[in-house]
Amino acid sequence: MGAVAGGIGGFLYWKFVGCSSGTCMITSSLRNSTLYFAFMGAILFRIFKKENHTS
Repeated sequence: MGAVAGGIGGFLYWKFVGCSSGTCMITSSLRNSTLYFAFMGAILFRIFKKENHTS
């Protein structure tokens, strides 16, 4: 779920903010932006995932 949300966010960031000079490593490319934000979204959602411990 986090990767999907992050990927969508990465696409939207690339589309509306992006990098006009083309020198930005992450945001100058659609693929890099989407993959980076998808990865970050997955990590962020995993941090807040509730764990069930049964004894």
